[in-house]
Amino acid sequence: MIKSSKIYHIAALLTAAIWGTTFVSSKVLLQQGLTPAAIMTLRFAIAYIGMLPLMRKGEILCANIKDEIQMLLLGVSGGSLYFLLENTALVYTQASNVAIIIAATPLLTTLAIHFISRQERADTKMYLCSMLSLLGVALVVFNGEFILKLNPLGDILTLGAAVMWVIYSILVLRVQGRYSSATITRKVFFYGILTLVPYFWLVEPFGVSWEVITRPVVLYNLLFLGVLASLICYWLWNIVIEKLGAIRSTNYLYINPIVALVTSYLILNERITSLAIIGTVLILVGVYLHERGKSETAKSKICDKKSAIEG
Repeated sequence: MIKSSKIYHIAALLTAAIWGTTFVSSKVLLQQGLTPAAIMTLRFAIAYIGMLPLMRKGEILCANIKDEIQMLLLGVSGGSLYFLLENTALVYTQASNVAIIIAATPLLTTLAIHFISRQERADTKMYLCSMLSLLGVALVVFNGEFILKLNPLGDILTLGAAVMWVIYSILVLRVQGRYSSATITRKVFFYGILTLVPYFWLVEPFGVSWEVITRPVVLYNLLFLGVLASLICYWLWNIVIEKLGAIRSTNYLYINPIVALVTSYLILNERITSLAIIGTVLILVGVYLHERGKSETAKSKICDKKSAIEG
C-alpha cells in the first residue's frame, strides 16, 4: 500500500513543478497582447476539447442537480474566480505579496480540512513543517530583495484566490466518490469557461483575434498551458487528491516557487541569490519532514492492525 502510493507522490510533485513553470508562458502571452481572462479561457477551452473524446455516454449531466451545482462551484473556485482574483490582485499589490499569500494555500487547506470539514487529521508536526516551508517560500520569492508593501485591496483579493483553491480541494473530495477524475476535470473546464462569459460582457471584451492566436509563439504557449498544465495536470491533481488526500497533495504546492525561480533563471536570465538557495532548502526540508511523518504514521497504523489481527 505504501509502496504503491509512491506513484501518486511523483504525480503530485510533477504537477506542482509544471504549474511552477506556467508563469513564463503566461508572461509571454501577456506580452503578445492577451489579457489574463483571455489566457485562462483559451487554455481551458483547449483542455475541454481535449477531454471530449474521453467522455462516456450519459456523462453530460450529473446524476442530480446538487452534484451539478457542486461541479459549477468547482469550476468557479478552481477556475474562473481563482484566476480572476489572483490576476486582478497583481494590479493593486506587489507580485511578491501575491506569491507569498498564494503559497500559504497548503497551510490554509490543512486548517480548513482539520477544523471545518474534518475530513482529514492534522497534527502539530504538520503545521510546523508547513510553516518551515512557508518561510522558505518567502526567501525564494523575495530572492534577496526584501520589499513588502501592504495594499489591503490587493492582498485581500489574493487571499480570496487562496481561499478559492482551498474550497476547490474540499469540494473535489466530496464528489470523487461518485464521479471519475476525468468527469470532474472536464466539468471544471466547462464551468470555468461558462462563468467567465459575464466578465467579458460586463468588464472587458475577449478581444483576441484569430491572427493573434495562430502566431507560433502564442499557439505553442497556449497548447502548453491547455494540454499539459490544464488537461493533464488538473486530471492528475484530482487523482492525487483522491489517493493522498487534500492536505498531503497541497503540501507539494510549496515546490512551485522553486521551479519558478529556476525557470526564471534559465529562460528570463533572472538572478538567484544565496537567500533564495537557503529558502529552497527550507522548502524541501519542510516537504520531506511532512511526508516522512505521514509515512511513519501510515506504517504504524498498518503494524497496529497486523498485531491486532495476529493477537
